[in-house]
Amino acid sequence: MAIQSALDTLIDLAQRESDDRAKRLGAALKAVEEAEQKLQMLQGYRQDYADKLDQAQMNGITPFAYANFVAFMGKLDNAVNGQKEVIKHAQYKADLERRALQDSERKRLSYRTLGERAAAQALAIETKRDQKMMDDFAARSARRAQS
Repeated sequence: MAIQSALDTLIDLAQRESDDRAKRLGAALKAVEEAEQKLQMLQGYRQDYADKLDQAQMNGITPFAYANFVAFMGKLDNAVNGQKEVIKHAQYKADLERRALQDSERKRLSYRTLGERAAAQALAIETKRDQKMMDDFAARSARRAQS
């Protein structure tokens, strides 16, 4: 019975760990999604700004204004590239959390399987003991009947 109690404790702890890992994975996936949305926003803003530059060039633009456009486009490109790095890091973290959850689930299932085996073994022992008691009772009854 002590083994079953210890296994129940391990199963409970493993379940809590799995739940915690699932929450952490959810947060990591949300961070990836938010980073991707920010990248899309930056890319859209950059495209709008590039369109404005094209329009300004068709309408005529001073060299100073052109230099400002180009400098700002460079800053937007840097922001886009930086956001791509943020996404890479967020995806890496999500992958780590996914693997941690899988490991946690594997451990939880292993403990549960051990618990089921222990319960089946305890039931088999109890059934065997009950059968022995019934056999002993039947043998005593048969001896009494013969006497």
